Amino acid sequence: MSVRITLVAAARSSALLAERFDDDRPLDQAGWHEMQLAAHALVPLNVAELRYCSPTARSRATGDALGFAPIAQPALRDCDMGRWRGFTFAEVTAREPDAVDAWLADPRSAPHGGEPLLAFISRIGSWLDTRPAEDVGAIVAVAEPAVVRAALVYALRMPPSAYWNVDVRPLSTVTLTGRAGRWSLRLEAAA
Repeated sequence: MSVRITLVAAARSSALLAERFDDDRPLDQAGWHEMQLAAHALVPLNVAELRYCSPTARSRATGDALGFAPIAQPALRDCDMGRWRGFTFAEVTAREPDAVDAWLADPRSAPHGGEPLLAFISRIGSWLDTRPAEDVGAIVAVAEPAVVRAALVYALRMPPSAYWNVDVRPLSTVTLTGRAGRWSLRLEAAA
């Protein structure tokens, strides 16, 4: 048996350059507006038998606004950024440039004291691999863009360094089909 999992990147909670590591702010006004514009394409996903979201405020709000009534999944939380939590990339780079370089170069490093990138990707992969395949036609999950990137890297068996080359925009979707350890990326035709 295989399962179909559609991942929806949560609507934004800040401008791109103002994004903060491991942030849990609610949707901002622009995020709500963008969600209203995209809702017609995303609302049909609420027919999924299982509907999940990451525990962040913006993921929960996105799922609720789309009518998913999702169940929060702690395993879908963003990467634990330790002492960098709440800071922007620019702020951390200015304070700890060598630590940022080490973090970007080595997926096993965690100079911030939190979760290494490799552990984050593995955690998201474990969540994918434990989704039920029997008697489930579709699953939808709303999560942070970082979680969607990690899921793609895991599912497609890309090297961890590919994580930095996957751009996931708010409210974008990706569908994975398969089962534990054997995933495929599914691209849908435009309607």
